[in-house]
Formats: sequence, structure tokens, C-alpha cells
Amino acid sequence: KRHRPGGPPARPGLLRVEAGTGFAIALEVWAIPSERVGALLASIPAPLGLGTLRLADGTAPKGFLVEAEGTRGAEDISGFGGWRAFLARSVP
Repeated sequence: KRHRPGGPPARPGLLRVEAGTGFAIALEVWAIPSERVGALLASIPAPLGLGTLRLADGTAPKGFLVEAEGTRGAEDISGFGGWRAFLARSVP
């Protein structure tokens, strides 16, 4: 089954780029009990997946990434600095 870029439902996806390129993105770090990770993983719709993120502070938590194919035709919202800022762009 193919999904349109960004949804439905609309959702962000991080794509790893070469170090020193791209944008800093605000994100939220959540703690999920290890016994629930399997259920979470099974519920993630393509083209999203779980992978290792690289944060500015040097930590590398697991988080949502997007497959490169999922970016084809999608709007690059990196310049907004994060999903919440993108969603707020049209709110006065």
C-alpha cells in the first residue's frame, strides 16, 4: 500500500543528512517502557520507522525517521525548525 507524502494523517519524518548540513530541529524526547516498544513499532505506518537520531548535545536516542522514498514529492519543512512550529505557521 502506498502512502501520500505527509499522510494522511499529516506527520513529520526526519531524514538523516550528512553531518554539518541540514537544519536543527526541535523535538520531544519521551520515555517508553521497553515492554511496549514492540507494540509501538508494529503501529508505525510506512514510510516512518524507528532509528537512531543524532542530537546536538551528542546523545543518540531512538526516534522516528522517514524512508527516503517517503520524501518524494513531500514538502521540506526543515526551515521551520520543527513540527510544532510548522503547524503553528498559520495560527495568528
